[in-house]
Amino acid sequence: MFQNLSQRLTSVFDKLRGRGLLSEDDVSSALREIRIALLEADVSLPVVKDFVEQVRTRAIGQEVLRSVSPGQMVIKIVHDHLVDLLGSTGVELNLATTPPASILMVGLQGSGKTTTSGKLAKHIHEKLKKRVLLVSLDIYRPAAQHQLEVLAQSLSVESLPIIDGEKPLAIVARAIERARQGSIDVIIYDTAGRLHIDDTLMDEVKDIQAATKPIEILLVVDAMTGQDAVRIAQGFKDALPITGLVLTRIDGDSRGGAALSMRAVTGCPIKFLGVGEKSDHLEIFHPERLAGRILDMGDIVSLVERASEVVNAEDAEKMAKKMQKGIFDLNDMAQHIEQMLKMGGISNMMGFLPGMGKLKDKIAQAGMDDKVIRRQLGIIHSMTKKERKNVQILNASRRRRIAKGAGLEVSDVNRLLKQHQQMQLMMKQLGKTGAKGLMSGKLGALFGN
Repeated sequence: MFQNLSQRLTSVFDKLRGRGLLSEDDVSSALREIRIALLEADVSLPVVKDFVEQVRTRAIGQEVLRSVSPGQMVIKIVHDHLVDLLGSTGVELNLATTPPASILMVGLQGSGKTTTSGKLAKHIHEKLKKRVLLVSLDIYRPAAQHQLEVLAQSLSVESLPIIDGEKPLAIVARAIERARQGSIDVIIYDTAGRLHIDDTLMDEVKDIQAATKPIEILLVVDAMTGQDAVRIAQGFKDALPITGLVLTRIDGDSRGGAALSMRAVTGCPIKFLGVGEKSDHLEIFHPERLAGRILDMGDIVSLVERASEVVNAEDAEKMAKKMQKGIFDLNDMAQHIEQMLKMGGISNMMGFLPGMGKLKDKIAQAGMDDKVIRRQLGIIHSMTKKERKNVQILNASRRRRIAKGAGLEVSDVNRLLKQHQQMQLMMKQLGKTGAKGLMSGKLGALFGN
């Protein structure tokens, strides 16, 4: 996410940190590089100009230039203005109305409205503990209504039964009646999209808005389209009272122009980010957290929140007790790998850690990616319960059988067992001396004391 922009800005900040004192020329040079980085990230030109001038006004002040660590002060100023650009504070989903609360999902065809509608339904159902009804108003795209119906079934949320040939306003009337009869808290309407904004699309959406009286109108925009995404958002904003934005495919957007321009250009808050294809890959938008990730400062809060959703507290306590005793078998290793994959894999988790942006390329070159850890999981799953518990019995013939079962080479099995042995030694060190001893020992040698 925003990898190109993050690397460029980190490079600029590294130069600032390396200087004891800064002159106005140093700051101006850094701001020129920041300006170029933002423009290359496809951020809107007026937004870039305003951002750079605001940073310049504060960065060339005497409190910065004469401070003990001026480089750090400039970085903080850039961070603060980046947070302001993204919206200062997150704006939560508004459901404060007499049930059923209506949410209208709008956007162009292919922006990810249907998938996002499902993700949002899951979020409201599981996190907010409310009953949700999914309703498809897309009567034009082939099988669009059936797509939402299947999605609803997979998420264990309710969808409105389909009646062939029924018009959107008739579907709305039936949905409202169904919600009132079934004690539904929230209705999510997935409207039809078009390949471009046109009067027909807007007229239909306006009629639906009048019939549903939505408390939220969420515009779903593909972040990968860059400046086009901003123009699309502005077009919808001119025609409808948009209450919030959902940026999809943000995980594939290495530039970040749409996210950084959207709030400033439209004035609408970004409420959610689509960060992957799975049903739980929908993040509540927090400006300060995203700013931290862009500047390679990490986002530990989000990482902890994600971990708490994936890791069972009871299982974590059991694992902690085993580690204190220095016990770490292949079942434990498999559990760690599965949890890592549930949290989005190696690359995704690294994006939450401070200063890890510089290491991403090195780790990729070393071949440590999600494919590797999935292969490791396949090797462990090819073992018997007895073998997972006691690696000492894994002789040459057993290793050949395991490799064949996993569709890999014996060398892959040997590599996994060596990694397990190293992790086991770390756990034993942790059990004897605690975290301090571990850092001064094996991990200390790896990361530096």
